[in-house]
Amino acid sequence: MTRSATTSIDLNADLGEGFGHWRLTDDEQLLSVVTSANVACGFHAGDPAIMRRVCALAAERGVRIGAQVSYRDLAGFGRRSMDVPSDELTAEVAYQIGALEVFARAAGSPVSYVKPHGALYNRAVHDEEQAAAVVEGVLLAGTGLPVLGLPGSRLLAAAERAGLPVVTEAFADRAYTPGATLVPRGRDGAVVSDPDAVVARAVSMALDGTVVSESGERVAVGAGSLCLHGDTPGAVDLARRVRAALEAAGVSVAAFA
Repeated sequence: MTRSATTSIDLNADLGEGFGHWRLTDDEQLLSVVTSANVACGFHAGDPAIMRRVCALAAERGVRIGAQVSYRDLAGFGRRSMDVPSDELTAEVAYQIGALEVFARAAGSPVSYVKPHGALYNRAVHDEEQAAAVVEGVLLAGTGLPVLGLPGSRLLAAAERAGLPVVTEAFADRAYTPGATLVPRGRDGAVVSDPDAVVARAVSMALDGTVVSESGERVAVGAGSLCLHGDTPGAVDLARRVRAALEAAGVSVAAFA
């Protein structure tokens, strides 16, 4: 179903993905494009100095700060599925939110939402127990923050049951299955690398709430936020193109939180 041209959508990006002297994302440039920043909280990437710097830059530019929580997996960049006991995962999610909150508040802009990263994000789409543990972690942090995730996921269902606000998300640079879930990264074609295709998919997602899946079927992916991966080659130029195309199509780009 085509939406009104007055549609508003958020643009988010994974930022602060570095450690020590190593840097992966161009945080400063991406923060001039996106409206929400998913800041790595130290478990898959990020360290205290990076978290502090990104929060300060985001606050300075009016970009909302989100806690991007993950499995404790620096070596695997949080993209390896792990069997973490629920009580441990709950504590680790709360810990990550709390750590980022210190730097966000110091910058004058508190944490505005929570988004899982990588393997935890994908696991929480279908795993009821892990999804519930993430939500319990948000509640334990005492913030009542919105949760950002895939439409129809166990994560968003658990968050809604707990009374937390939820925001649906779509990925213009990721392939979708006919079931409207993300194609696993290990499969060929999981990442859409053609910039023109990414831009066209972003506009379609914003205006129509749909995208063409890997099987050629058009599937519903209605979203309040579009993710732009900061670790993609040419990420900054691509983000600028996506935002310009959305605005040219009459879509207002604004933070959801």
